Formats: sequence, structure tokens, C-alpha cells
Amino acid sequence: MTAETDTQTTAVYKVTGMTCGHCEGAVTAELTALPGVASVKAVAATGEVTVVSAAPLTEADVRAAVDEAGYELVGQV
Repeated sequence: MTAETDTQTTAVYKVTGMTCGHCEGAVTAELTALPGVASVKAVAATGEVTVVSAAPLTEADVRAAVDEAGYELVGQV
């Protein structure tokens, strides 16, 4: 799911392996470091990560950030 506004894009991704708040924090930290990312909300219980950014992110960039955090990107919801 991707929603675009005048200045921001919101995308929801499915990530496997997150089980707790620490996991959410690790994924959030890596994704927040990507250029143009305004906010990240990771929810371990659902495995969903919502990213708000200035422009759409490439899946490769999102996958690399999630991998760096130690988790696996399933894809965009």
C-alpha cells in the first residue's frame, strides 16, 4: 500500500523476525537513516512497518536497511 500526498509518500512493508520493542527499534533506526524518511512505525505483533518519506523509496534500499537491522523484508503490503 502506497499513499501519496502533496509532499510525502506513505508505504507499508511486511517484515519477518520482529518479536519485541527492541526489534521495532532496530528496524526503525535503520529505516530512519535512509535519505528522505520522515517517520517510521514498526509493529512487531503484525510485522508491519509504515514508512513516511519525501519520495517513494526503492525496495532495494528498504530491503538493505531491514537486512542491516537483522530482519527480512517480505515486501510491500
